[in-house]
Amino acid sequence: MKPILYIVIPCYNEEQVLPITAPLFLGKLDELISCGKIAYSSRVLFVNDGSSDSTWEIISDMAKSNKQVIGISLSRNSGHQNALLAGLEEASDRCDVTISIDCDGQDDLDAMNKMIDEYLAGSEIVYGVRASRKSDSVFKRTSAHAFYKFMKFLGVDTVYNHADYRLVSSKVLKEFSSYKEVNLYLRGMFPLVGFKSTAVYYDRNERLAGKSKYPLRRMISLALDGITSLSTKPIRIITALGFIVALLSCVGVLWSVIIALLGKSVAGWASLVSVLCLLGGVQLISIGIIGEYVGKIYLETKARPRYIIEKRTEDDEK
Repeated sequence: MKPILYIVIPCYNEEQVLPITAPLFLGKLDELISCGKIAYSSRVLFVNDGSSDSTWEIISDMAKSNKQVIGISLSRNSGHQNALLAGLEEASDRCDVTISIDCDGQDDLDAMNKMIDEYLAGSEIVYGVRASRKSDSVFKRTSAHAFYKFMKFLGVDTVYNHADYRLVSSKVLKEFSSYKEVNLYLRGMFPLVGFKSTAVYYDRNERLAGKSKYPLRRMISLALDGITSLSTKPIRIITALGFIVALLSCVGVLWSVIIALLGKSVAGWASLVSVLCLLGGVQLISIGIIGEYVGKIYLETKARPRYIIEKRTEDDEK
């Protein structure tokens, strides 16, 4: 039996690019159906993440004219990771396999063919991995490389150069539903589920229209979520740093006592100010890191819903 595929696409203020990329997604779906890889009942699922433009109207109009398109709209902007999760959970009971992809058209659609082949060969998760970062700026390429290296140092199991372009089977999604974290970093969470996985490599294109919805501020926020949601190593580093500073302080005290006993001490403010600044900086950084974890705990204990679905295109058809 051919698997039912749902292509899940989160959208936030994508009125400029959606009319361009939506036909491409539908074309790829038709191609996969025509070559016999997936079932005719496969669909493209768009998730409107509380857009303030006409994104939802575009999705609704497409759904009315094409039964291969369905859409859900969240009650507010919940963030890319939550919107993506909403789409995956909406699709999990309707299909055998999902492929998540961004709306901007930068990810190579032909990689889906390889993903489906790997799924049919027995893989439950297939990661779409960029073959290179030649299209990125020097800053973005360098910062991304440093981020993945840092995540590996912290013990987080991530796939290098993988974002959120991936195939996930319904079997994996069923098990993934037991992960109840509010602070999501999906590219680091799916490897935790296990199951057989592999990767396909592709070259990324330029954005077809519109502007990126991931400026530096949001990228840093996502990185912090990834670090603090999946690793406690920063707190251990703080502990180790505290011991080192305490040891150096003991040495400094011993040195000052010896100098005083030898009668060679000279009153000075420079050394005192330097020590105070060093200790003050270390303490503030440490408190900030601990505060980040405490804030995450605070949000987790509230157990608020990660998203709320306000509308479905299928409701309009009833």
